[in-house]
Amino acid sequence: MKDFVLITGQSGAGKSQAAGILEDMGYYCVDNLPTELLGGFIELCLAAEGKYDRVALVSDLRGQRDPVKLAARIKEVREEIPLRVLFLECEEKTLLNRYKETRHRHPLDPAGADLPGAIRRERELLAPIRELADVTVDTTGFTWSSLKLRLSLLFHPEGRESLFLHLCSFGYKNGLPAGADLVVDVRFLPNPFYVPELKELTGLDAPVQEYVCAQPPAEEFLTKMKDLMAFLLPRYQAEGKPGLLLAVGCTGGKHRSVVMAELLSARLRDLGYPVDCVHRDLR
Repeated sequence: MKDFVLITGQSGAGKSQAAGILEDMGYYCVDNLPTELLGGFIELCLAAEGKYDRVALVSDLRGQRDPVKLAARIKEVREEIPLRVLFLECEEKTLLNRYKETRHRHPLDPAGADLPGAIRRERELLAPIRELADVTVDTTGFTWSSLKLRLSLLFHPEGRESLFLHLCSFGYKNGLPAGADLVVDVRFLPNPFYVPELKELTGLDAPVQEYVCAQPPAEEFLTKMKDLMAFLLPRYQAEGKPGLLLAVGCTGGKHRSVVMAELLSARLRDLGYPVDCVHRDLR
């Protein structure tokens, strides 16, 4: 079966990482393909007598500064060749942090003078392409492993029978995680932040875990949440939902939500679902 995927989207949202993941799944991948070569390259692959039946191409504003032309080219290619479009996006705050960590320059801000403005302009420019996407993935809060699981669910040739469950701890003071399907508030638990010896620790540290788990409501919460998810997940799966993002929040996203997300992840794995857990605000 021939399968051609165009990976596009915001700069810094993880397109190159996505290409690497698809390459591990057996796709032949080409990064930064100029838009003008899109249709011709796929035609060459089709003429290769089965050698390049599964191909993933990355094309974005680096290879085409006019997204209207890229959108038009996608439509033209689709008239002749089946082409799926994977669009990756990410919230502005996370993109700013990624660029600061990597020190890469944004394609719309080569001088490094206005990164926030460049991110917002790119989002607006890419709107016509986003409308053509078959799959849109928001990588905010994603680790490499969670992106791999999400793409494996969507593109692995053998597919996945189980719904993929992604848990994300967060702090309400920093806003809700983008794309959350369900949000659970664990601020009913006493806050370790106000315990001097625990304040500078996190929910990954044993003393904080022991403190949170010692609270009487903690165990009851985990039991009830597992029962609720055991009821919901098969029904979501029966409706064709490929994955679910469950956000677990506390005030700052460093103590209670981290502990509860980790413990809940372990219990949901017992239900037989693939589960990934990340902590958006831990740093």
